[in-house]
This record gives sequence, structure tokens and C-alpha cells, in this order.
Amino acid sequence: MKSPVFEVAVQGTHSIALPNEIVSPFLENGQKRVKVIASFEGKSLEFYAALTKYHGQYTMMFSKNKQKELGIFPNDYFQLQFFEDTSKYGVDVPEELEAVLMGDYEAFTIFESFTKGKQRGIIYMISRFKDSQKRIDKSILLCENLKRGVRDNKQLLQSF
Repeated sequence: MKSPVFEVAVQGTHSIALPNEIVSPFLENGQKRVKVIASFEGKSLEFYAALTKYHGQYTMMFSKNKQKELGIFPNDYFQLQFFEDTSKYGVDVPEELEAVLMGDYEAFTIFESFTKGKQRGIIYMISRFKDSQKRIDKSILLCENLKRGVRDNKQLLQSF
């Protein structure tokens, strides 16, 4: 499932109003999250987003970092296209985290018991590190903390 390419602009600081005719088929298919390709002046960016309703209008978040990466300024129009989100967690999982979780059944079981939102939050925590070795180290620390009973996101990557 995919949408046609459509044009949008950022409203406020980081929100995009979405046309109902684009969003409706995804929602009718039970898809509240979508894979997005944003394009502007020859650059493109791929990410996942939630379709949310705000004051009767469907919107999605488009962070300042994504705007900067794509080279978008206020009032610039750019193109979006939605695709069905077929990922397990609604976001790409860093291979380092996936490998560490696959090697630690107890931590994996704990991770799987969390809500999809908490799982995505943890995945984002690990993926923000650019260095592969750092992602491995933080993934190992995460698993150890999960097995210790740590559940607070702020403490999951702390050494005790």
C-alpha cells in the first residue's frame, strides 16, 4: 500500500497537516503509523511517522532535525509519499541492538513485553549513537539493566 506523492509545508515549528484523502486509506487498513519518504530539491529522507488527529485535522510530526537534513525552511513546500509500515516496531532497528537482543533471550523477552511505544523509545535511544561500537556497548548495557529490573528510560543506559 502506498499513497500518491503529495505536497505539504511545515506548520508551526514541526507539524505537517495531512490531506484526509491521503490518510484515510491507511487508517481504514488499521495503519496508524506509516513509512514516509520526504523529498525536496533533489534530496530525500526516509523515516517512520505516526498519523495523529489534532483539532479534527490529521497531522504528523516533522522534527527540526529532519527539516535541517532535507534543507527545508518555513513556508517551503516539499513532497511526501506514504507507504505501509511493515516493520515490526514501527522504526528501523539498529543491527547492533538486534544482534545483542538475539543473543540474550532473557533481555529480549523483557523487551518484547513492553508496549510498542516503549520499544520504539528504546530503539531511538540506541540509534542516536553514530558509532557502531558505541551502539553495541549501549545495547549490552541496556540488556544488563533490563535483567536487573530497570524500567525507567532515563536509567536504562546508565551504569550502576
